Amino acid sequence: MTSPRAWLHSMLRVTPVVAGVSAASVLGLVAFRGAMPAAELRQATDAVGNYLQTVGGIYAVLLAFVVYAVWGQFNDARGYVDREATALVDLHRTASALPVASRDEIQRGIRAYVDAVIADEWHAMARGDEAAIERVGELLDGVWAALHRCKPANECQHAVYAEVLSRFNDLTTVRTSRLTSARTRIPIVMKLLLYLGAVIVIGSIYLLGFDALWIHATVTAALAGAIAHVLFLILDLDDAFDGNVMVSQAPFVRARRHFDRAAHTAEADAA
Repeated sequence: MTSPRAWLHSMLRVTPVVAGVSAASVLGLVAFRGAMPAAELRQATDAVGNYLQTVGGIYAVLLAFVVYAVWGQFNDARGYVDREATALVDLHRTASALPVASRDEIQRGIRAYVDAVIADEWHAMARGDEAAIERVGELLDGVWAALHRCKPANECQHAVYAEVLSRFNDLTTVRTSRLTSARTRIPIVMKLLLYLGAVIVIGSIYLLGFDALWIHATVTAALAGAIAHVLFLILDLDDAFDGNVMVSQAPFVRARRHFDRAAHTAEADAA
């Protein structure tokens, strides 16, 4: 659920954008009506209406398609984060049955990896900082090295070791998916098409032959504000790990708390 603070922050970010675009569109309208005779606009109203219906319909379909695509990508990224956190908890728990030295080294590495993801990699994904992402990945390589050094002592530990290897492979797969989703962006050509389409549709409203300026301005500002809001949403969702709407770190935070509880439980059992 969105907190009141997050909702207020969203409104403070989107309101100036919507208001600014609406105001700019109205200023452009005033300048256009001052240069274009109203009689000519009224004569072309029917033709302009048919044109707007076609152009507006095409642009509406484009906006709907892009919103659907970026929302799907955002949900995929959120799913990858949940799955990775679950895989980390499973790996940490399953490793508890390995020999003590290997167990401690593996679990230490998992905790260090989760801490690094929370503290460093989240911001690195938003900035596209591949060097920082690589450093965090090296911590997972350390867990893999610890797994290779593990020497199961009996049949039960051999079975557990095979399961740990499987869980680790699942973890690396979902991590790769998460990083791929963080790098995925709307192509620049598509962005240009979205912006150009917005200018064409809003500019085309100027051609309608309204007698009253205030009615013409209201229609223009409403359409421009709506398009600006949708474009803002698209650009925000396009970067799943930054911006106003972003994938939460909460699954990794919960995983870290689970590790702490497991450590306390193990200490209590040993005592």
